[in-house]
Amino acid sequence: MLRFATWKIVSILAMTVFAVLVIVPSLLGPNSREALISHLPKWVPARAIVLGLDLQGGSHVLLEVDGSSVVKTLIENLRDSVRRVLRDEKVSITGGIGVLPRGVQLRIPDPAERARVMPQLRQLALPASAGLSSNSGPPVFDVSENDSGLVQFTVTEAGIKAKVRRAVEQSIEVLRRRVDALGTTEPNIQRQGDDRILVEMPGLQDTGKLKDILGTTAKLEFRLVADSAADTSDTESLEEVDRPGSKLPVEKRVMVQGEDLTDAQPGFDSRTQEPIVNFRFNIRGGQRFGEVTSENVGRPFAIVLDGKVISAPRILGPITGGSGQISGHFTVESANNLAILLRAGALPAKLTIVEERTVGPGLGQDSIDAGKRAAYVGAGLVACYMLITYGVFGVFANIALLVHIAFIFAGLVLLGATLTLPGIAGIVLTIGMAVDSNVLIYERIREEAHMGRSIVSALDAGFNRAFATIVDSNVTMFVAAAILYFLGSGPVRGFAVSLALGILTTIVTAVTMTRMMITLWYRYRRPVRLPI
Repeated sequence: MLRFATWKIVSILAMTVFAVLVIVPSLLGPNSREALISHLPKWVPARAIVLGLDLQGGSHVLLEVDGSSVVKTLIENLRDSVRRVLRDEKVSITGGIGVLPRGVQLRIPDPAERARVMPQLRQLALPASAGLSSNSGPPVFDVSENDSGLVQFTVTEAGIKAKVRRAVEQSIEVLRRRVDALGTTEPNIQRQGDDRILVEMPGLQDTGKLKDILGTTAKLEFRLVADSAADTSDTESLEEVDRPGSKLPVEKRVMVQGEDLTDAQPGFDSRTQEPIVNFRFNIRGGQRFGEVTSENVGRPFAIVLDGKVISAPRILGPITGGSGQISGHFTVESANNLAILLRAGALPAKLTIVEERTVGPGLGQDSIDAGKRAAYVGAGLVACYMLITYGVFGVFANIALLVHIAFIFAGLVLLGATLTLPGIAGIVLTIGMAVDSNVLIYERIREEAHMGRSIVSALDAGFNRAFATIVDSNVTMFVAAAILYFLGSGPVRGFAVSLALGILTTIVTAVTMTRMMITLWYRYRRPVRLPI
């Protein structure tokens, strides 16, 4: 008991000083915080703790995947795939490929050609995962044919549900990349139901900007502007962003897609100094972009975003470097937003905002004030109880409790975790657990002393025999916290993080630190009896 390694003392004191340095900025106002941070060493991660939506307010947006746009995209992709199969197999059809409300149809009059191409057409109805496992999912389309050569593809309800579910999963990833690009800490993005996504942004009061970022599909396409001799069935008129009300005929065929982009950054045109967006393709996109620009020098090239023509510059020469720029009378903010959207990728389907709400900071401040009052009252009562019951040992327990709280908040700052109301509940719970650990140790010491052991022997036995019990109880709580973290979401995770941090720091403060203080006290005072 009397042997307590010097390196342990130094380590505990260093950890305590470091924790205090980390949490001090969170206790100051913005101006005082900036002044303090400027004087702290750079190796100190001095930043304020992040408060959740329930504490500091923010934006709450509920999005819904547009099922009709999913069906429309399915049908358009199917039509293009059918056209590609017919072209590769050199099969002629009567009329064109007709688009139905829930599918497409075509007529192949030659039975021999129909028999040859139908196996490939039926393959288009299978889900994309077919062949990867025995449970490949339901077919996306029902395929039928009759003796007159009419072939129909009809999208199935099971196929729609599977595509919507997949669209939600992909949209969550895209939204997370977009929100991360805004620099917001700890956003909450989670699925709600079959086709909805909840986005919560603590600290962001501008829901308009959030809606612009989240609600834009950002499907980028590069197409050639149709010439006057082009077949009208292969062209479509798209609205021009720079000239509201006017439309530009462009080819339906997409030459290069935005999915081949590897980077997009805002910048300024070196000649006009107007904001632009610089982009770079991957190898496949770069090669395709080079081929298209080499074969169409002199023709205007339409840059289409979400079905609208941003700009249509004329190709002055082959662009083989795999990079280019998008100009379109942008502002600095709109160019930056477009770059964010392009880097994050396009949404697989249109998202409709079904609910938006701004949580005011007043509610959060009320919660913080109520939490402070509860914490002060609770901590005061606990401190008085420990002092009255255990005397000087109660002082040690209270000091360890203060350090325990400092460690928890420092851990939250270092992890970049968000403090929410459930997180505060987790901290209060671990405070009680830390005090329980000290009570367990002290009562064990008291029992050993009453049994006639010497002071040193009673202290040593008390800590050693109580340690196993403390570890066992905290391990079970830590397992529960881990399950809450991995299976929970949002506020539940905040509670789990606070609880897990409190459990880990309890071992250090309630056991090791308390033991250190009692050891140093005994060495200095050499008491003849234990004051407990």
